[in-house]
Amino acid sequence: MSDKPKRPLREEYGYLCPVDSRWSDNDIYGHINNVVYYSYFDSTINRYLINEGGLDIHEGEHIAYVVSSGCDYLEAAAYPESLAVGMKVDKLGNSSVRYGLALFGSEGAAKATGFVVHVFVNRESGRPVSIPEQLRTALETLR
Repeated sequence: MSDKPKRPLREEYGYLCPVDSRWSDNDIYGHINNVVYYSYFDSTINRYLINEGGLDIHEGEHIAYVVSSGCDYLEAAAYPESLAVGMKVDKLGNSSVRYGLALFGSEGAAKATGFVVHVFVNRESGRPVSIPEQLRTALETLR
């Protein structure tokens, strides 16, 4: 049995978000620095929540905090590569959601896989709240 992580394909994700790599994303080794992958993941999640779930990041009553995240790097990506982040919902709770994510190049299996856990909170109190219905509906389509 192999210890290598499975390299998922695009069709395993319900939402694909194009990502433009930037010159500044590359590090001294000539590939996109590991911390940039988290930025790609975060931008993809928030774009989906805003566009599909109606999340108001500036004035809404509820916001989402990242409480856990991780990434497995499977193959290097580098500028000027055209990329896409795949997103799905692995687990949907009352106030939290765990996203499954993958970074893809222009072809082939994932270059990286990751996860992010969000907890939805009241903006003022910072206390957990039930995921608002419009957001829950949008997230359920990715399960």
